[in-house]
Amino acid sequence: MASFSIRKRTLKSGELRFTVDIVVKNNSAIIHRESKTFRKKEFARTYANKRVLELENPDAYQHKSVPIYVLLDQFMEEPDLWDKTGRTKKYVIQLLRDCDISHVESNRLRTSDLIAHCKNRKAAGAGGATIYHDIAYLRSVMKKAKPVFNIAANYQIFEEAVPVLIDMGLIGKSQKRTRRPTSNELERLRTGLLKRENFRPNGKTRIPFTDILEFSILTCMRIGEVCSVRWEDLDQENKTVIVRDRKDPRKKSGNHMLVPLLGNSFDIAMRQPKKGKRIFPYNSRSVTAGFQRVRNELEIDDLRYHDLRREGASRLFEKGYSIEEVAQVTGHRNINILWQVYTQLYPAKLHKKP
Repeated sequence: MASFSIRKRTLKSGELRFTVDIVVKNNSAIIHRESKTFRKKEFARTYANKRVLELENPDAYQHKSVPIYVLLDQFMEEPDLWDKTGRTKKYVIQLLRDCDISHVESNRLRTSDLIAHCKNRKAAGAGGATIYHDIAYLRSVMKKAKPVFNIAANYQIFEEAVPVLIDMGLIGKSQKRTRRPTSNELERLRTGLLKRENFRPNGKTRIPFTDILEFSILTCMRIGEVCSVRWEDLDQENKTVIVRDRKDPRKKSGNHMLVPLLGNSFDIAMRQPKKGKRIFPYNSRSVTAGFQRVRNELEIDDLRYHDLRREGASRLFEKGYSIEEVAQVTGHRNINILWQVYTQLYPAKLHKKP
């Protein structure tokens, strides 16, 4: 007979961990023992109940259906999956855990359940692109249910449901942005950011907002990439830097790329104090938050930090660089995206094409 107990322990950091101890006895003799640790007690209890059922009746439990929240819990507690999951996907999965759809049996999910979920999210104010993430990430988790967790899940329903959800206007892709900051807006941003970086109450770390702003535009890097570049990857002779793990929808890691530091971006990098391994050793969220506060104070509407990446690509086109050369800087694998930027800059040039 299988049984379990849950032990609580406190890490040095103060965080709690809950360890499930499962034993199987035959005539009072222990014939099997196993343990697994979780961050939350409810995850530990869910796992323990499921595992005990598996051990007591393995044949009957093969590919058993479970409430979707149980599957989501197991996904979150599987390090080889959760640790490689991006921030946005983690947020969506945690949100789904608390939605009504999470109580639907994994093998009984129907299109009508997905429609109801999307309508609820839309009524709460979520847009079509946001709701699309719910559907895409739920499908991703359910596809792993059987091979990873031995759980039956009707992930095939998404083939039927997605076209219906699109036709109903419940999900959709986000609109492509074309926003570029004006010269006046950039000048005001520089002034506001300089004031912010020189104001350091309570001895807070000085973040060189203006240098980071210029470096972001000149290199077309995402803010996470800017705050990750390392001194060891900087080639002073050739004025290049290796950008590690550039975003690529087809690969999650290992997308290292050698990028030229054009304009005065190399000089900006070289004048940074060497405080550690990174050239800009700051939290990217802190940089973005500082930018957003200054932008809001200046009442600059509808400008995101990521728009600086488009600004940088547009400037390169304006200087005469080809689409392939700009891609070497921006890291775009899909040239069509840069082609859209180019044609929006020079629509009249299309008339000159034979």
